[in-house]
Amino acid sequence: MSAMTLERGLAELCLDFSPEVQAKLLAFAALLQKWNKVYNLTSIRDAGQVLTHHLLDSLAMLPHLSGIARLADVGSGGGLPGIPLAIATQSREPALAISSIETVNKKATFQQQAKIELGLGNFTVLNERVENVRPAVPFDAVISRAFSELTDFVTLTAHLLRPGGRFLAMKGVYPDDEIARLPSAFRVVEVRQLTVPGLGAERHLIILEHN
Repeated sequence: MSAMTLERGLAELCLDFSPEVQAKLLAFAALLQKWNKVYNLTSIRDAGQVLTHHLLDSLAMLPHLSGIARLADVGSGGGLPGIPLAIATQSREPALAISSIETVNKKATFQQQAKIELGLGNFTVLNERVENVRPAVPFDAVISRAFSELTDFVTLTAHLLRPGGRFLAMKGVYPDDEIARLPSAFRVVEVRQLTVPGLGAERHLIILEHN
């Protein structure tokens, strides 16, 4: 996986990371590919696509996380976007604290191994069904790029949020139908279009909250 390609993509996203952070991102990508051969964590096998469709896609969220100290990543599979975001924010003071809630045991096991190998003290893995998680301290925001339906996302994760907390749904094309089906208890606050270097596909961030 090309370090130059990563560096170029980060520059397009206006993200300035140290060589150490970039090396850790590439190490995560390599680990994901290694485990994927056995555990089928993601359908993407091509090294270049792992970079664009997973790492850069996840990191495109970084400018939209201001004011968030505690983030829950729900159904992240191979740790996306949680692990790239944890790597990117690890050296901050304070670091962004990310908890990944993953039901599937093999995926949670991979994430735990990545946490250990990459030394991610700001990343926690919870191998639980999301409805069973009762955080001692509620989260500022919940993020997901894997839920297929906005209604499922907000109704299943609402109990994780502090009052005034927000849902961050990473989507492809603008989800008109899903927004139309949202329960009246929730509303869309803002929609931001994301541009991911090398992806060549529409990406949108849907920001929601309780009414």
